[in-house]
Amino acid sequence: MPKSKLQEFVKGHETFRDIKFKKNRERFLSLVETGQNPGALFIGCSDSRIVPTLITDSKPGELFIIRNIGNFVAPFQPDAEFHATAAAIEYATSVLEVTDIIVCGHSDCGAIGALFKNITPSEENIHTIKWLELGEEPKKHAMILHPGASVDVLQSYTEKLSVVFQLGNLLTYPAVKKRVDAGKLFLHGWYYEMREGLIYSYDDENYTFMPLRDTTKEKQ
Repeated sequence: MPKSKLQEFVKGHETFRDIKFKKNRERFLSLVETGQNPGALFIGCSDSRIVPTLITDSKPGELFIIRNIGNFVAPFQPDAEFHATAAAIEYATSVLEVTDIIVCGHSDCGAIGALFKNITPSEENIHTIKWLELGEEPKKHAMILHPGASVDVLQSYTEKLSVVFQLGNLLTYPAVKKRVDAGKLFLHGWYYEMREGLIYSYDDENYTFMPLRDTTKEKQ
């Protein structure tokens, strides 16, 4: 029988409370008093190995984070149903008024990998299978561009292509498109390679992913 990991998290919280919180008490209290004012919306995968604040070395209050299976963005739907990712996108752009939205995919993505497997539908995975449909178009394009390639190669290409497709889906949101057109919001496609610990950024002029770099250093 598998054992619960809860006690490990309890001990971890005690360490945070007794050491990290006390050491940064003023910082945490200021976040309460001033409210949140993140600079960017980070849309990443729920994969437990990918930690947005860790790979960007960002502090509490700097990123507004959405995590879901596959870092997918469903196209805008003008209805009053429950849309968690859509609601968070609207809140980040219309209320928090972030200046940047980052869609970050990653290597060895379980969601993209599932697209290349035969999964038997059941009442236990009905929502998962529906959600994975958002990766079918990137998969189709990868297979057209690389006929005969291995599954591993196709998955890697699909992971990257999916990021580009999600950026396109973001532009179907009125709040996003309005601000992008006005030059108040900037969209970024990232791909995190876990084996290298390196982030690649999508270059829409050259249609490729390039290693992420600090351009401010180049201007100094």
